[in-house]
Amino acid sequence: MSMRREAFLDHVQERGEYRTREEAERAARVVLALLGAHLVGTVRAELAARLPETYALILLNPLQAAEPLSPERFVRATAAWIEGATETTALWDIGAVLSTVAAAAGGILIRDVLLQLPPGYDLLFGHPQPT
Repeated sequence: MSMRREAFLDHVQERGEYRTREEAERAARVVLALLGAHLVGTVRAELAARLPETYALILLNPLQAAEPLSPERFVRATAAWIEGATETTALWDIGAVLSTVAAAAGGILIRDVLLQLPPGYDLLFGHPQPT
């Protein structure tokens, strides 16, 4: 069962402490577009199925990444796509969106997602993996 769009944005807005809905919306779009470029196959499809349709489509039609970005470069790319963002605010945006995605997806699916990502993304999702 996918999360409703309003509920998803409520979570992002609350976790990101955004003043406006638009800020939460922009963060969600950018982070999911970048994340989608890193995921393939059934894992991406399953994750999309847990998200509201708007965001599922962004995840399934991502910006194509030439190579998987390290967590640091993912943060830099996010900052580049969000007007006026810094790496610090981008890290905040990513945390707000990916922790919401993790809550919608559940632990087992997020573990599968993390297996497709370079090391260190567990911290961006707020799910530190035992090393």
